[in-house]
Amino acid sequence: MKMSKETPEQTRERLRQEERKSNPTGNMNDAFNKTGTGSFADLGWKGTGILILILLFVLIIASIMK
Repeated sequence: MKMSKETPEQTRERLRQEERKSNPTGNMNDAFNKTGTGSFADLGWKGTGILILILLFVLIIASIMK
């Protein structure tokens, strides 16, 4: 016998699958828009650390050249 009660995870997954079937180019459009905004969250912790190190290096070089 099949249970009619879905868990929240199953509901989210079912809705996501239905959205992908009804709008296949939506995910591609979201990906293009996400790259256009340049979010720092996409860098991850390693990328953020490297960015901070580069900024510190540039700041030290600028203070030495001054």
